[in-house]
Amino acid sequence: MRKNALKMSVYSVLSAALVTSTVIPVSAALTAGVTGVLEETNHVGPVAGVTLTFSNYMVENELSIRKNTAPTVTESTEITETAETTEAPEITEALAAEEAAENPYADIAIAQVNNYVNIRSEASEEGEVLGKLYNNSAATVEGEENGWYKITSGTVNGYVKSEYVVVGNEELAREVSRRVATVNTETLFVREEPTTESVKLGMVAQQDDLTVLDESTEGWIKVTIEEGEGYVASEYVTLSTEFVQAESKAEEEARLAKEEEERKAAAAAAAAALAEKNKSTQSDSSSSQGASENAPVQTYNPPTGGSGQDVANFACQFVGNPYVRGGSSLTNGADCSGFVMAVYAQFGVSLPHSSGAMRSCGYGVSLDEIQPGDIVCYSGHVGIYVGNNTIVHASTPSTGIKYTSPVNYHTILAIRRIF
Repeated sequence: MRKNALKMSVYSVLSAALVTSTVIPVSAALTAGVTGVLEETNHVGPVAGVTLTFSNYMVENELSIRKNTAPTVTESTEITETAETTEAPEITEALAAEEAAENPYADIAIAQVNNYVNIRSEASEEGEVLGKLYNNSAATVEGEENGWYKITSGTVNGYVKSEYVVVGNEELAREVSRRVATVNTETLFVREEPTTESVKLGMVAQQDDLTVLDESTEGWIKVTIEEGEGYVASEYVTLSTEFVQAESKAEEEARLAKEEEERKAAAAAAAAALAEKNKSTQSDSSSSQGASENAPVQTYNPPTGGSGQDVANFACQFVGNPYVRGGSSLTNGADCSGFVMAVYAQFGVSLPHSSGAMRSCGYGVSLDEIQPGDIVCYSGHVGIYVGNNTIVHASTPSTGIKYTSPVNYHTILAIRRIF
């Protein structure tokens, strides 16, 4: 089987979890079929050398009949050998190009298992386990050996049992991958139609990852954002394709260790923030003794505790406050990532002001495992899960900070847990 040079994004993978990572653009040196190429060759003309050989043979055969001698085949044989050696590489390249056009996923294997399949050092169950290929993860097939596929996925090279993967299924490959447009300018308008004269549907920020819906309009990419489906100018985004890939043993160990460190650090930061907040509250209370009864009453309760539920409870207080592009004020206005960032800042956690970058924060969990306080990432958008199949988020300029249910009202790209 010829190697498919399709490059795939490397994810930090967690069993049955939605996960994220740096996007690697797709390249396209791909493989494929035979029929179309042969038909095209026949239309252009017979293969050079073969026709010449046959013609020479017929001429000599005619002469031999007249002279009553056997035809000479030495020259014909030499020409045939020359034709095979010079023409075969060109035919092979053409076949590969045709096959690539027919199915760009011809050598892509997709794991179809309940959890994961082990990648081993040799085509045997006795081989050392080098890593894991999780369900719906992808690999490039390098060869086949006794019911095993030799694969490359992420940083792992090894063997998986062929019964646990599906190879060359374009429909499945497209289903489990994601086409991405990453914003490469500071801010970018999303328009209702593919023209600069069209109404502005919304605006997205640098590093935001938008799910691509269509690429057929020259100069424009159709994407989905919180406000709906619209178009961005292709010159201001970087296109790539994301697949989940294998995780090596070393990568798995490093990920688990990092997640544990982040849990401990977040818990410590939350405890410190709470202690500081309580100290400040007591100080304010002492200084306010004897103040006028007409003094303004505090509207919002300070954050308490250090759990995801505490984060959710705190965030819900700000429902009804305004949406402001680029803002990060819980009272005066914030955009989606600014809102999440500001909420978690009250618990001593520093997050990036980017919905795309938040897909790499904390650690990934699945929708089945979602808990209050988890960050839910969508195409160009992000919110905080508060329980009861609901998120709180800075939605749009017209709606402000609000609740939305169900949580999968848009396609979920990742769920990240901080606490």
